[in-house]
Amino acid sequence: MKKTAFVTGANKGIGFEIVKQLGEAGWKVLLGARDAERGKAAVSELTSKGLDVVFVQIDMGDLKSIEQATDTIDKNYSDLKLLINNAGMPGAFSRSFMDTKEEDLRNAFEVNFFGTFRLNQRLFPLIKDNEGTIVNVSTDMASLDHMQNAERTLNAFDYNSSKTANNAMTLSMAYEVKNSRAQVFAVTPGFTTTDLNGNSAGGKSKEAAAAIIVSYATDGKRHNAEFLDEKGVYAW
Repeated sequence: MKKTAFVTGANKGIGFEIVKQLGEAGWKVLLGARDAERGKAAVSELTSKGLDVVFVQIDMGDLKSIEQATDTIDKNYSDLKLLINNAGMPGAFSRSFMDTKEEDLRNAFEVNFFGTFRLNQRLFPLIKDNEGTIVNVSTDMASLDHMQNAERTLNAFDYNSSKTANNAMTLSMAYEVKNSRAQVFAVTPGFTTTDLNGNSAGGKSKEAAAAIIVSYATDGKRHNAEFLDEKGVYAW
């Protein structure tokens, strides 16, 4: 019997590749996207390749949209086994603390933290009951250890801090399933060339980044409360 996964922010980039790779591995995948037209086009492309993919409209900055998406999943896909929270936005990618504007900070938190919080809180009971997995996609720059010790990094306080808060949420959720078979963990794919960073040169491909996330999500190992990069456990 096929297992069901839900991937947010999946009409393009890393999210699209995650859906594709899960579909190729035999999963039924719910492709979450804010823009219905783009989301349905992505689904058509994948289903034309024989993959089992269904569109679910979800705007991570809109509570009503999140509620509608989770209602759909509860009613029609109650066997949900895997949630990959890939959706995110860069904020203004401020270059320093002093350049950070409160509006940009709030915008980054609204999607990267509060939107993910709302979705997680609504699907957490279902995943827990199904002994499933939640993966919160993170970034190297969410790591306080990295920000303290890296020789060079992007000090984008708006984006970074929203993802650090997301990491804290990951640990809070993981604590509540530590005595069950369900698990919650975070993965950073590392610097990847995507629209989020203006397709900056020098990053890994979207396919390679997605493969890191999919590998940890489906390897059958216990990763609860871990923060992982391509080499293994990464410092919080």
